[in-house]
Parts: sequence; structure tokens; C-alpha cells
Amino acid sequence: MPDNISSNKRIAKNTIFLYFRTLLIMAITLYTSRVILNALGVEDYGIYNIVGGVVAMFSLLSGSLSNAISRFITFELGRGDIGRLGVIFSTSVNAQLGQSLLIMILGATVGGWFLNTQVDIPDGRMEAANWVLYCSLLMFCINLISIPYTACIIAHERMSAFAYVSMLEASLKLLVCYLIGVSPFDKLVSYTLLLVVVALIIRVVYGLYCNRHFEECFYRPVYDRTLLRQMGSFIGWQFLPNGCWMFNTQGVNILVNMFFGVALNAARGIATQVDGAIQQLVNNFMTAVNPQITKNYATGRIKEMFALVCRGAKFSYFLLMLFAIPVMLEAEYILTLWLKTVPGHTVAFLRLTIIGSMMNMLGGTGLTACMATGKIRRYSIWVSSVGALVFPLTWIAFECGLPAESAYVVFIMVYIGVNIVRLYIMKGLLHFPPSLFARKVVVPMLIVTPAAAALPFIVANSLDQSFLRLCLTGIVSLISSLITIYLIGLTHGERKTVTRKLDEMRHKFAW
Repeated sequence: MPDNISSNKRIAKNTIFLYFRTLLIMAITLYTSRVILNALGVEDYGIYNIVGGVVAMFSLLSGSLSNAISRFITFELGRGDIGRLGVIFSTSVNAQLGQSLLIMILGATVGGWFLNTQVDIPDGRMEAANWVLYCSLLMFCINLISIPYTACIIAHERMSAFAYVSMLEASLKLLVCYLIGVSPFDKLVSYTLLLVVVALIIRVVYGLYCNRHFEECFYRPVYDRTLLRQMGSFIGWQFLPNGCWMFNTQGVNILVNMFFGVALNAARGIATQVDGAIQQLVNNFMTAVNPQITKNYATGRIKEMFALVCRGAKFSYFLLMLFAIPVMLEAEYILTLWLKTVPGHTVAFLRLTIIGSMMNMLGGTGLTACMATGKIRRYSIWVSSVGALVFPLTWIAFECGLPAESAYVVFIMVYIGVNIVRLYIMKGLLHFPPSLFARKVVVPMLIVTPAAAALPFIVANSLDQSFLRLCLTGIVSLISSLITIYLIGLTHGERKTVTRKLDEMRHKFAW
């Protein structure tokens, strides 16, 4: 019990700390997105979005290894084997360096061919698009080499360092926005070059921090055949779901470009920016919870892991819902207030993107639990088989003349199916009962969501669009959601914990 209390306090502390960081980052991100859109224009912003998508296609290679590094480092930290951690870290650095070289070669050849022959780029902007490609590749590889360091920070649950570095990165990107505004050169090229400089600075900061605070974060030339084989097996089976996700996001982005042009790529980019800012608030909670799930499995505390999987999924959904309801109701006004000129389809894209994120968010803790076992062959095959339907179904929808919004509808429906399949994989892999998830997560979600949205929906549809309506909708939505979550979404024990914490805060801050 003391361990549980300590873990819960650590999760709460890390989550709160990360939230302060995220509010600043979210404000900066939304501001910089507006500045960059206005500075580049819809056409160049769309080019950046589609070319960045071409580079992100190579995340198929990097994502598999990144997940393996995070899993192995967190698992060994849970077991307390520092010597083994050092071997894993050095092996991870070797793998990332090799992978970076491979990605640079593939990106410059295959990516260059694809950009210059298959992507719809407006006349006169191909040279700038190639600059974006090569700078994006370089930035991608710099971030790739940082992964072993960020994995160590998260595994050690040093969220304060993670938060400070992220705030530094957001501040540097704010500086980039200013420099773009005064740059006498091609703004699209200048933007990507400056982002490379930011990536280099952040890489150096992560390296210095980890070398100073974690004894395992010193590179040593090692060759552990057994570890490489274990990592290779894990990476190989991670290749399938990562490839599936790549086609479901960046692949669909390219389909949108082929059928509708760069203007709708700009709309997708804006919707993704807003959704990403909202999701970051929830990802902070997941970043704090996930190491505990893996450590519970490593120490054989399976029941505690099951409880954390359900609690993490439910709370992450509710946290996202707090922001999703007012943003979806006031999407048009928020985008107009933020961007002034809103590209067509952006409002619908944003609303559908948020719904898709809510469906995908439900499976986050289940994914972490499956990854903790290291036995992911069956998981990868089944989840990928269902998830891979997004790309071909979207292609069919576009060929049949359906609008661009149909891509999001396909995504939502497929990922509901993915969540169901994941639960049954967890049943076979971990003896996790799907009925537990249904009872603890799905039922509260289905009751709380419409109950929380009802009153703000009435407010938003009873008044004319204005800043006052935006404020009222936000306030009513927050109050309605919090009351509904507390009364319906929480268990009796969770309500007692919340009440106790509120009493402690009231006594602490009372005069």
C-alpha cells in the first residue's frame, strides 16, 4: 500500500508539473502557428505540411526503435539493474546513429524522387520544397539521436527536466517566428533552417543533463548480441503497427494532396496543430503514468497494473474531454479569432480530428501494458491488420467522390475496432478481462460525455457567435464536465481521494 501511495503521488506531482509547462507551450504553439501561417501563406504552409509528411514517412523506421528503447530502459530501471541500463543506453545510441545514416540516404533518394515526381507542388516552389525536405531530414535525425536521452529522463520520472527543456524549445520556436517575420530571404527555406538550429540546441541540452544526472548515460562502445537480438525482435514486430500508423496519418495526408491539393493540406496541418496542443495536456498525464505501468509489470504487480491501465485510460479521456467539448462547439470562432483567415474545411477537420484523438486515446495505457511484456508478435499482427484498413478505405472513399472529411470518419470507425481488438489481445497476453475495461472505462465514458456536453451545447446554440459566447461556453463546459465527472465518472474511492485532496488544499491556502 505505501508503494501504491508513493506511485500515485509521483504520478500526480509529475502530471501537475508538466501541466504548467504545457499551458505555456500550448499558448506559444498556437501563437507561432498563426504567425507562421500568415508569414508563409496558405500555399507555402501547405507545402511545409506535405513535405514534412514525406519525411515523417521514415518514422516507420524510427518509431519501432524508439519504443524498444523506452521499454527496455524503463523495464530495467524497474528491476534496479544500473549496469544493464548502461549497456542498453550505449546499444541504443549505436542503433540510432546507424538508423540516422540510413534515413538520410533513403530520404535523399527515395524521398527526393517521390517529392519531385509524385507530389503536387505549385509552380516555382519546387526548389524551396527540396530545401524543406533536406532540412526536415536533418532535423528528424537530430531528434532521433536524442531519443535515448529523453527515454532515460522519462524512465527516471524526472519530469521537471523534461518540462524545462520543452519550455526552452517552445521559447526558441517563438524566436524563430520573430526571425521569419524580419527575414529578407525565402521565408519557407529560412523557417526550416532555423528549426534545424533549434533541434541542435535541444539535442545538446538533453545530452548535458543526462550525462550529469544519470550514471548510465555515458556512451561506451559495447556489443551485446543477446540484447541486440531481443531489441531486434521487439523492433521487428513494432514495425507493423508503426507502419500502419504512418499510412493512416502521413499516407492519408498524401492522398489528400493527390485528390484535393495543398490548400487542404494546410487545413489538415492547422487542425493537427490545435489537436496536438490539446492532446499535449493529456500526454503529460500519460507520460507520468506509463513508466509506472511498465515498472508494475517488471516487479510482478499485475493487479496494480490492471487498475492503472483502467484508471489511466479513463482519466486521459476525461482530461481530453474537458478541452474537446468547448473547442468543438466553438471551433469556427476560435479558428477565426486565432487565424483571421481560415482555410476551407478547417473547422470540420478540427472537430473530426478531436473525435479521432478521443477514440485513439482510450488505448494508450493498454498499448503500454502490452509493450511491457516484450511479447508483441500477436499484438502487432492483429492490431496492424485492423488499423491498416484506414489507408485503403480512405483511398476508396476519395475515388468514389466522397469529400475529404470522409478520411476522418474512416479513421474514427477503424480505431474503435482497434480498441476492441487490443482488449482481446490483452486478455490472451496478460489475462486482462475486457469486461473490467468496459465497466471501469467505457460505461462511465458513454454516460459522462453526453451529460457533460448537454448544457454547453444549449449555451452555444442559444447565443450569437461572439467572444462573450466563447467565454460562457468555456466556463459552462468546464463546470458541467467537472461536476459530471465527479458525480458519475469517478468511483466512490476516487471521489473520496479527490475530496480529501481538495480539503488539504483548502486548509493549506486558508488564511
